[in-house]
Amino acid sequence: MADDTSRAPTFGVEEEYLLLDASTGLPVDAAVGLIADLAGLRAEHEFFHSQLETATPVCAVAGDALDALGRFRTAAAAAAEARGLVLAGTGLPPVGGEIRGSVTAKERYQQIAARMRGMVDRYYSTGTHVHVAVPSRDAGVEAISRIAPWSPVLVALTANSPLWLGHDSGYASWRYLSIQQWPTSGFPPRFADAAEYDRVVDELVRTGALLDAALVNWSIRLSERFPTIEIRTADAQLDHTDSVAFALLFRALVTRGLREGAAGEPIAPVQADVVRGAHWLAARNGLGDTLADPATGEPVPAFDAVDALLVHVEDDLRASGDLEIVSGWISRRRGDGGAAALQRSAWAADGIAGVLELYRVSSAVHRVEA
Repeated sequence: MADDTSRAPTFGVEEEYLLLDASTGLPVDAAVGLIADLAGLRAEHEFFHSQLETATPVCAVAGDALDALGRFRTAAAAAAEARGLVLAGTGLPPVGGEIRGSVTAKERYQQIAARMRGMVDRYYSTGTHVHVAVPSRDAGVEAISRIAPWSPVLVALTANSPLWLGHDSGYASWRYLSIQQWPTSGFPPRFADAAEYDRVVDELVRTGALLDAALVNWSIRLSERFPTIEIRTADAQLDHTDSVAFALLFRALVTRGLREGAAGEPIAPVQADVVRGAHWLAARNGLGDTLADPATGEPVPAFDAVDALLVHVEDDLRASGDLEIVSGWISRRRGDGGAAALQRSAWAADGIAGVLELYRVSSAVHRVEA
């Protein structure tokens, strides 16, 4: 962890993947065998047997995360192909989502399934989660409030689940909309400090709305296991380099928030429903239309909002050596319109076969860009 606000904090990335049949695209309960194939790598079960997860170690620089995720994807994609599967970096399966998932035989997952009932029968939600170290829980709570105006832009940049039940959902991130049914969802309310945050969470647990504190599903939350704040808005990404670039951008936002907090700068007021609406708009439009301007709330072209975010954190990205990576990622998004647009193009050109090939190519190539 960084010991002051002039240094970039450490971070970690959790990537989740779907295991899809290489011919039909349907989810396949193959995690047990695939994890056995990946002995020696950090391959873990997720909620369904058709999902897989990995995580980086604690990372100080971009290259740490790029290497860890790139090596894992290369090995996992090859193991999946050998089993007639595709390791898919997508927020939802494009087909087969109507099939009831097979919950992993892990006590906690079984408890969640029992508590949440039919809501999670088809919970194929697959994401990219980023942890960034904070010096204290109070500092983390304050940083979360400072990130609020910018969070919808992060949703748009990482939207990657436009296809659902064999159709274009009309949303760039249908996954983001699907997870709004949880007892805690969307961007968290503003808390005065960590004590208030914990009191609210404890009350949700006492009432039975949450199984425990670790099941808080706000878009950004304090981690119960690590001295970090965690962002959970992003869909699973097509390419591991996109996951890392997103992590670096989020780290820069946290770094700036921590620095502003240490300096006693005021927090810009935001209204909860306005923030919620901005997130909905970002999940619907992705990078292909308008977003809410983070400062004014007015509709602006998506990349105007993206550019404003980049300006906001440019100094912190430069200081951590991450500006080139993040700028390169945004330049690619400017050229291709975003991962959701790539999925839609592949679907329009060749249906499920085209989308599976997009997943296959994106996961099989190990590129290190730092």
